[in-house]
Amino acid sequence: MQLRYNFRVYPTPGQQVSLAQAFGCARVVYNDALATRREAHQSRSPYLPDAELSKRLTEAKKTPERAWLAEVSSVVLQQALADLNTAYRNFFSSVSGKRKGPKVAPPQFRSRKDNRQTIRFTKNARFAVTSSGKLRLPKIGDIPVRWSRDLPSEPSSVTVIKDVAGRYFASFVVQIDDDPLPPSESEVGIDLGLSTFAVLSDRKTIASPRFLRQAERRLRKAQKALSRKEKGSNNRAKARLKVAKAHAKVADTRKDWAHKHSTAIVRENQGIYVEDLNVKGLGRTRLAKSVHDAGWAMFTRLLEEKAARYGRTFGKVDRWFPSTRMCSECGAIGEKKRLHVREWTCICGVTHDRDLNAAKNILAAGRADRRNDCGAEVRPELVPALG
Repeated sequence: MQLRYNFRVYPTPGQQVSLAQAFGCARVVYNDALATRREAHQSRSPYLPDAELSKRLTEAKKTPERAWLAEVSSVVLQQALADLNTAYRNFFSSVSGKRKGPKVAPPQFRSRKDNRQTIRFTKNARFAVTSSGKLRLPKIGDIPVRWSRDLPSEPSSVTVIKDVAGRYFASFVVQIDDDPLPPSESEVGIDLGLSTFAVLSDRKTIASPRFLRQAERRLRKAQKALSRKEKGSNNRAKARLKVAKAHAKVADTRKDWAHKHSTAIVRENQGIYVEDLNVKGLGRTRLAKSVHDAGWAMFTRLLEEKAARYGRTFGKVDRWFPSTRMCSECGAIGEKKRLHVREWTCICGVTHDRDLNAAKNILAAGRADRRNDCGAEVRPELVPALG
């Protein structure tokens, strides 16, 4: 399995200039190749293959207009072409129906004002981690790295990222062989919410952190200061950076919190089941800010990835499943309940907590989906089919 290990890097002022040059060259190569393919398409010429674009890049370096492309590593430029090819493949797969999910738009030109700039080095670039712990990049130098953990294996590539807050990161791609966690007998259903982030079928609850709500006062102050600055001035650039850093702090805190809780759930349970929420649709309602602040999509994605990595079972229950209206004791389905109704009594006489009842129903539905037509379990282990 391939994973990414991200680390903060601190390039010197001179190295920042070299990185900015590499970002710009990669962007120009990407845009030139995209413009060439668009011209070929408009003139009804055959689709230009990858080898032809690479040949034209080599020829462009010999011209006075693009001679400065030779000042950066050639691997960075080739990877920019690879990114364009990936974008076209995703677009063609989406148009033909081979790619699932939302439709993918055709590749667009990159701007030097983009919030995120990246370049990638592969093994051909001969990047290395020195004995002193610095990242050595061709034509850039040795960049100090803040190592938070050791790399499990030799990286196959490294991507240098500059985010909107002006921070630099090195993202290594490494190959790992994780051993599955010891089997556990417990399984859990999870009902996600806003007032309480998650209610588990074993009666555990996870409080909603509301990181954005807590930082609203600081963000409002920084945004007001930005709106008063003159456009194009240095003071506006500084104010914009403060706003970006404030938002980055909220996003980083939310991601760290989601990692810790998802890891704890995967370690303790053999099976994890959640409801397939329409987060994109909920993001258009009056609860949009709270929905985005909760980070449901990121949390469920982390659960799914870690379950696959550590040999756990993960399942999503259909979003139309009446988990809230169904009685977890007798199975009777009641009428729709408004959000302010937190407890309700079934016709069988059992009083339910709204979220806990939903979590129990999600667990039961997840277990049912895991079984085949004969009633035998398909996951997480093989058992004889019932006659």
